[in-house]
Amino acid sequence: QVHLVESGGGLVQAGGSLRLSCAASGSIFSINAMGWYRQAPGNQRELVATITSAGSTNYADSVKGRFTISRDNDKNTVYLQMNSLKPEDTAVYYCNADCKYYGGSTIRRGAFWGQGTRVTVSS
Repeated sequence: QVHLVESGGGLVQAGGSLRLSCAASGSIFSINAMGWYRQAPGNQRELVATITSAGSTNYADSVKGRFTISRDNDKNTVYLQMNSLKPEDTAVYYCNADCKYYGGSTIRRGAFWGQGTRVTVSS
């Protein structure tokens, strides 16, 4: 019952910037945390950044100082501002939400994924 819609991916040159957005919708009771993961060709999916509803953040070492995660709790939306992009950042970026949601007659807990948005950084 929770749907994540991502946007903002594209093609940029090294050193450029992109801003990703992910909006959660559905029968949401609350969102405990949201995050971004990425998967490059030939690689496993890795955590990029997470943020709790209270604003606590966590970043992968590879993006610290360059990426900033933020959220609008009222809109159930998470953002990823990506600056100083490198070719190594090229990947499909996936949004994740850890939620409590209305499922039938109960409130349930679960994690949901977006479809992914592609980021390509050229040299």
